[in-house]
Amino acid sequence: MKPALAVDDLSLTIGGAKILDGISLSVAQNETLGIIGPNGAGKTSFFNLLSGIRPASRGRIYLGEKEITNMSIDERARSGIARTFQTSSIFPNLTLLENVRIGAQASLGGSFNITKNAYKFTDSLEMAHACLQQVGLKNRSLQIAGSLSHGDKRRLEIAIVLASSAEVILLDEPMAGMSVENVPELVEIIRSLARTHHKTVLIVEHHMDVVLGLADRIAVLNFGELLICDTPEKVIANPTVQNAYLGEVL
Repeated sequence: MKPALAVDDLSLTIGGAKILDGISLSVAQNETLGIIGPNGAGKTSFFNLLSGIRPASRGRIYLGEKEITNMSIDERARSGIARTFQTSSIFPNLTLLENVRIGAQASLGGSFNITKNAYKFTDSLEMAHACLQQVGLKNRSLQIAGSLSHGDKRRLEIAIVLASSAEVILLDEPMAGMSVENVPELVEIIRSLARTHHKTVLIVEHHMDVVLGLADRIAVLNFGELLICDTPEKVIANPTVQNAYLGEVL
């Protein structure tokens, strides 16, 4: 079976500086891959290459059997890859329902015109309601998105991703700025992406306990290179990983 996502010799050089150098790995269907590393290791840059925000300097990217290396951001999204960002990427002046409906409408091949009356789009509305239900926000569907707490904005972003029907989901530090009490609920929502919705998930996260609890495997980046990609147990025990974290206990 072809992996859901694979990269071969993926590299990024900016102004002579090597940001990523020769990354090769694959992610199986329905697998959750954690991506960790010290600040500046290249984690977000890796996501930028996968999602098309930056072109790779070298290497290839495959989504299933399709090479997407030279595809635009929109083409990659239509091919089945979706991403959240470290900072909120919602439409703050629209309702929760309208935010998710836009993602659903794109998935169903409808117009992107967000000024049209949403209630004309029965299929996309039904999908939007279902996705809000799955992240626990259905009862607040008519609330303005900008009024949400930080944690609820993260949940809304995941609902939007679900509505896109993407098979591969990139989560860039979803716990950033979250209060401690809200983390467990969001962890369970992310866990459901693979277990319930059968998505392939790549998650960049600084909270090691979150990564260890979610990931089937963990990829460790350091100075733009892939140190190891293995089970959480083997990654924790790896002395090279320990050194990369400057002696930090993982």
